[in-house]
Amino acid sequence: MNESLESTDDRVVAELAPQAALLAALGETGNLTRAAESLGIPQPTASRRLAALGELLGAPVTVPDGRGIRLSRAGVLLADATTRAVGILHGGARRAREEIEPERGHVVLGFLHLLGRSLVPGLLRDFRAHHPHARFSLVQGSRQDVLDRLGTGAIDVALVAPPPDDPAVASGVLAEEELFLSVPADHRLAGRGQVRVAELRREEFVLLEPGYGLRQITDELCARAGFTPTIAFEGQESDTVRGLVAAGLGVALLPKFGPAAPAGVAEVPLSPTVTRSIGLVWPARTPLTPAVAAFRDFVLARCPSPGPGQANDSASSTSVRAAKPVPPGTTSS
Repeated sequence: MNESLESTDDRVVAELAPQAALLAALGETGNLTRAAESLGIPQPTASRRLAALGELLGAPVTVPDGRGIRLSRAGVLLADATTRAVGILHGGARRAREEIEPERGHVVLGFLHLLGRSLVPGLLRDFRAHHPHARFSLVQGSRQDVLDRLGTGAIDVALVAPPPDDPAVASGVLAEEELFLSVPADHRLAGRGQVRVAELRREEFVLLEPGYGLRQITDELCARAGFTPTIAFEGQESDTVRGLVAAGLGVALLPKFGPAAPAGVAEVPLSPTVTRSIGLVWPARTPLTPAVAAFRDFVLARCPSPGPGQANDSASSTSVRAAKPVPPGTTSS
């Protein structure tokens, strides 16, 4: 009985392998016509292949849905598996190709929105000076969004703050970034030399949405101070948060804007000083292509990790500022 089932599974796998790209495309698009077009095959051919696969499996992989079709439960399970398999095969083909011609490799770099101000452009400029034929695709998002895409293989390497405490992710800390209390210019705390987080218990906060590193740090700092922040507004970008602060709608914990605070905002140092780690992260268990490995090594060499005794906590730290702080104007969400 078991041998018969295993033999059937072997036949399904043998038939599934050539159709993996079709199932993965159908799972992604949810539309047979678009899936067939993406693979350059006629729709009737795609329909016949899916019908044959269902016959071999003993259950249909698609079911009627209005004028079209959708994946059945069995089809969804197979599509999920083939999507992962196609991703692995794609990575293998890419590594093989770049092994032959590594200088023309492709790097998919993820990063937090405002790291695009100067940190990312500077890294790309300097790397391309040594590898002029390297190609980059840039993906911006929240910390969690970037890490999720890194986990699926959609991103090769990423700049996030703070780096995650995750055995599936390798990381190197590039710099420590000090956080300040941003308040309206006429706020009662605007002229203070320092302020403790515990003093913000009765303030209304303007926060980034859950999933952003600054939101995680703010929540944790308030919890350590014994309170839950009262949320007035939530946003997706630091510039929007600052604008709401300038309008007198709340306070926020943010990196320094630049050499001077923006109009309508005062930036007050925290006591004790709070910093967060900005790190480069990459998959710990997946081989990197030559181009990705070269970019990772370049960034780590260009931005050495803070030394012993300097802040390097995975969530946030309350210690002296790191020896290699982030330059003003490179703040990140």
